[in-house]
Amino acid sequence: MTKEDRDRAQARADKAARAAGDAKSGKAERDASAKAVLDNMAKLKALRLAREAAEPQRAPTAKAARKSGTPTAKRSNEKAVALSDWLASQQSGGRRT
Repeated sequence: MTKEDRDRAQARADKAARAAGDAKSGKAERDASAKAVLDNMAKLKALRLAREAAEPQRAPTAKAARKSGTPTAKRSNEKAVALSDWLASQQSGGRRT
């Protein structure tokens, strides 16, 4: 093996070692970044929960009250229209049914 061959082989080995080192450092950077994001999310969640615990309980909003009620509550007060009457009104209104 000539000196030139040994230098090429050494250069390939160095390149492979450098690539492996870069991959490890890149993974370490990604792991550190992911950990920072998770730590920030945990901190914000703790702050939100502390803020909500400090606030007095509020009455549910009107929108939440509507959701909890039955959706047919409004229609129960109205008188149901017979299908034949409805079809007649649609036809007299110019609709083809």
